[in-house]
Amino acid sequence: MSLAKVLIVDDSRTSRKLMRNILESNDFEVLDEACNGEEAWTKYKELKPDLVTMDITMPKMDGVEALSLIKKENPDAKIIMISAAGQREKMVDALKRGADDFVTKPFEEEKIISTLKEVLKL
Repeated sequence: MSLAKVLIVDDSRTSRKLMRNILESNDFEVLDEACNGEEAWTKYKELKPDLVTMDITMPKMDGVEALSLIKKENPDAKIIMISAAGQREKMVDALKRGADDFVTKPFEEEKIISTLKEVLKL
């Protein structure tokens, strides 16, 4: 049985694959992946995941905008922002808009899993 159902949002295929491998090897179920904020918003409404990992910088709609839309629809949505180094301003903005936590790239498996478990209270 999986710990939680997750939607992975990142415009980098490599990052999505890495995140999927980390999550699946730690008993999380990956429902789907999205490569931009627009897709994330559509898939969130359709799939209703327990948690979303959301990259910040993406084409069409960035992660902070997608976060705002999802939180407006469901204030209890659990969203962990993923950022590269040097995005402190956007990260602060995301936290103000309701992000539950954040993880920085490059990914560290233990940090990701402990953050997810903490946010989901597992």
